[in-house]
Amino acid sequence: MTTPPTFTRARHPSPVGMLHLILDGEALVALDYDGYEARMMRLLARRFPKAALADGAVPGRVAKALDAYFAGDAQALAGIALQLGGTPFQQTVWAALRAIPWGATKSYGGLARAIGKPSASRAVGLANGANPVAIVVPCHRVIGADRKLTGYAGGLERKRFLLSHEGVAVAS
Repeated sequence: MTTPPTFTRARHPSPVGMLHLILDGEALVALDYDGYEARMMRLLARRFPKAALADGAVPGRVAKALDAYFAGDAQALAGIALQLGGTPFQQTVWAALRAIPWGATKSYGGLARAIGKPSASRAVGLANGANPVAIVVPCHRVIGADRKLTGYAGGLERKRFLLSHEGVAVAS
């Protein structure tokens, strides 16, 4: 019988409010915003149904990477280890999200084409919405084909902030 994992629950301040993190050592399992902890816990329970949580601190390396990102370091988040779980399709979408560079965006259709499934825009949108690690898996870089902001689990103001921080101009 396999013992369920015990993850660390921690918080880290940021310019977009307090970040809530779930970690397995230095690997991020989940990251969400103040007010969205219930969503984060639902997504966590789907991927790791028997996981236990223990309060702790954000590992220094992860904290430094997040702080460097918010200080303008475009490469700061690339080295953060992730433990995402998810279906193979979700993992493919999340990997494609990580491939969208700082300062760039894609539409849902563009992301579907990037993973070789041009007719899967809706499924890509669902996988994008189930992204368990905000900011590090940059689902905020997905916008409408008309360059307008589309939904964001952390709220459109946070999405607007993150894109502006990365130098992206979006339609109002």
